[in-house]
Amino acid sequence: MAEGPPELMTTREVADYLRIKERRLYELVRRREIPCTRVTGKWLFPKPLIDLWLARHLEGETVAGAPPPVIAGSADPLLDWAVRESGCGLALLPGGSLDGLKRFVEGGAVAAGLHVFEPEEAGGDWNLASVRDACAGRPVVLIEWARRCQGLVIAAGNPLGIAGVADLARSDVRWAARQAEAGAQLLLAHLLGEAGLDIADMPPAETVRSEMEVGLAVLEGRADAGVAVQSVANSLKLDFLPLLEERYDLLMARRDYFEPALQALFAFARTPEFAAKAAAMGGYEIADLGHVCFNAP
Repeated sequence: MAEGPPELMTTREVADYLRIKERRLYELVRRREIPCTRVTGKWLFPKPLIDLWLARHLEGETVAGAPPPVIAGSADPLLDWAVRESGCGLALLPGGSLDGLKRFVEGGAVAAGLHVFEPEEAGGDWNLASVRDACAGRPVVLIEWARRCQGLVIAAGNPLGIAGVADLARSDVRWAARQAEAGAQLLLAHLLGEAGLDIADMPPAETVRSEMEVGLAVLEGRADAGVAVQSVANSLKLDFLPLLEERYDLLMARRDYFEPALQALFAFARTPEFAAKAAAMGGYEIADLGHVCFNAP
């Protein structure tokens, strides 16, 4: 049986795959109209992105009622910085993963940031079942942004000796919750359930709307702990108890991936400046940034 095209195709391979002349392909590269990367002096073309590019052109260039240039959903400190620094022209509307998914489906955002934990019965992955259910029949794609270390942000020095999520049930611990549609709150409910606890029986000290607000609640003494990413704890010089590594993805329509705004954002995310910032913030793994996690049939 003949093997299919490789994941990274050469100019000749991608020209054969698209059934165009290499001269035409080089023109597309020169005009930056096709996804590609230059490695050791040679142009290489990631097959998943070529497939997305091809699908977009099959679907047509324009769609009525284009969504606003907004990324809704879960807040991410690295994404927030990249949107500002890249000059991509996008705005952020944080409100939790499920809120972002809803806004995206309703046409209120060009993309949504998601980190929805899905237990084994739902596939045991991040975001996939939620996207399949909400976007059935839509030409969408889910692109990995980063792997993030998610855990408990606690006061510097850990004065209460918090050792895990079960300690949030202690009478002397006040914890900051997230809104019900936030990925962090869904994850915490699952982890508490594994510890034999029901999140509904544990009233929080307060409910906040972003991971940075969790950190600020701990820093200001309004809470003793809360779930957030490691970069939040690092930026506020708080202690951090890692719980797991999660995948944070960006959901968008296939056609919109190739529009200038999102292309500018992803191009910036491939720069040394971006890699240095991710390392400095801490708790990020960006080796697979840009990986296509889901491409709707």
